[in-house]
Amino acid sequence: MGRAETVSESMAARTRLARLPALRHWVALPLVFAVLIVAAGLTMRSVPAFTDADFSVDAALSHGHMPPLTVIALSINVVFSPAAGVVMIAGICLFLLLVRRSPVNAVATGLVAAGSWVSSELFKLVVARNRPVSTAVFDSLTPEPGTDSFPSGHTALAVALVIALFLLARGTRWQWPVLVLGAAVAVTVALSRVYLGVHYPTDVAASFLTSLTGASFITGLWNKYGLAVLARLPFLARLGPVPAPRPTAY
Repeated sequence: MGRAETVSESMAARTRLARLPALRHWVALPLVFAVLIVAAGLTMRSVPAFTDADFSVDAALSHGHMPPLTVIALSINVVFSPAAGVVMIAGICLFLLLVRRSPVNAVATGLVAAGSWVSSELFKLVVARNRPVSTAVFDSLTPEPGTDSFPSGHTALAVALVIALFLLARGTRWQWPVLVLGAAVAVTVALSRVYLGVHYPTDVAASFLTSLTGASFITGLWNKYGLAVLARLPFLARLGPVPAPRPTAY
């Protein structure tokens, strides 16, 4: 009996993310949030007073650069870059798939992390806000010109990873350490982007909202179609348990 319970617990852990916490109206509400975020971004882009207030923070920080903080900020610039983000998400998914033998958790975690992160790119395209002018600050550390300032992709990646890892740890003794440490990392990444002068404060603040909005849509999408799609990939069952899809009522 003890062995049966152990096997059952192992199966439950390896299919922990078969169903994710999600909004009841997982299409309509994220769409409303997205419209509001875009409206805020276009307002920030179009009203000079907002941009001037934003830029004053970047300009003030550029006068207070210190070598230790600069090293940390530049390191974060690399660690949370797009290429590194792909590697991190792929590494987490492969670990869950090949080591933990948990295809459901691997796919769900990767989908939430990647979907939440990539959603920020859609906002960048629509808002098309210019980055802070590097030549206008006192000490430009890593100039990044372009119209992809709102929101911050680095910050959105950090938030997306926190969301995905928290969902993975949810219900275990690790959930609060993951949430607290993850939140601290995400805030640090956000501050580093303003410190480097490559984003406005409102850009990094919006990144938290865009990733959460993306995640709120992705979790609903997963609950409705995830297991049904996995059932069409029989090779995954060789790597770990894949529950049969269940009808979902909304």
